[in-house]
Amino acid sequence: MPPRIPSPWDAHTPRLLLPRPIGPRQSKRGIKSIYPPRFNRFNSGKDLPILSSTPEAALKRKEFTIPPRTGALATKVGMTALYDPVTAKRVPCTVLQLDRVQVVAHKTVKKHGYFAVQVGAGSKNPSNVTRPLLGHFTEANVSPKRFVAEFRVKGKEGLLGVGETITAGWFKEGQFVDTRSNSRGMGFAGGMKRWGFSGQPASHGNSLTHRAMGSAGASQGSGSRVLPGKKMAGRMGNKRVTIQNLKVLKVDEPNGLVVVNGAVSGPKGCIVKIQDALKKPWPEITVPPVVETAQPATV
Repeated sequence: MPPRIPSPWDAHTPRLLLPRPIGPRQSKRGIKSIYPPRFNRFNSGKDLPILSSTPEAALKRKEFTIPPRTGALATKVGMTALYDPVTAKRVPCTVLQLDRVQVVAHKTVKKHGYFAVQVGAGSKNPSNVTRPLLGHFTEANVSPKRFVAEFRVKGKEGLLGVGETITAGWFKEGQFVDTRSNSRGMGFAGGMKRWGFSGQPASHGNSLTHRAMGSAGASQGSGSRVLPGKKMAGRMGNKRVTIQNLKVLKVDEPNGLVVVNGAVSGPKGCIVKIQDALKKPWPEITVPPVVETAQPATV
């Protein structure tokens, strides 16, 4: 019998098992996206500007959310009430006092990437101030401040001169302001006081766990762990709270008092940041130009 000629290995192999040759049409195909882009009426249109990733473009997009003027630091004196003769009602209000508020430094786009004014308030013994911070105040030709804060402004027109004093007359009666301050700290609190939990039943097998939190999370369903952000017992309060659209009812410039409508978070004596309200029209107040201050003499 003549010897059998060996056939190629793919002669009797099914087509399914053979490698598929890459043709010109297949080479253009890519991996199909699981989340293809969807139509959105907010990002499609002929008149929409092209977004840019430069810092100048970011500042341009946020212009309408940054006040043109700087704010001020004040101390919460307490609450009182004023009588409104128009509505014949007793209006609760908060008294804020400005104590030696001065401009300490500037932040510019060229050096820091944004425009801001650094403001200091109060006073502090120079012996209790660190040397770097003492040199910072000396360069600005201002006395050491107890509180220092920063206020964003829209442009260089809102930069006040270094060393300039901000009085209560910076705010006008009838305008609206936003206040930011830390709320009153209440220490360690349970779940019922801190988050408003209803508590467990008073009977039906409950034993000494009437105000306890209960289950902190599922076992297998959530990965046998307590998920981050779970509402539990802990320290309550002492967090920054922003209260918007408070109307300035009265301004006493000689005594440095600004009376605003409603309540401001925090205990008496806390520091409060006041600035023009974001959701109200900007007050029509001219900002004085920047005055170049003389450099302090070296000792």
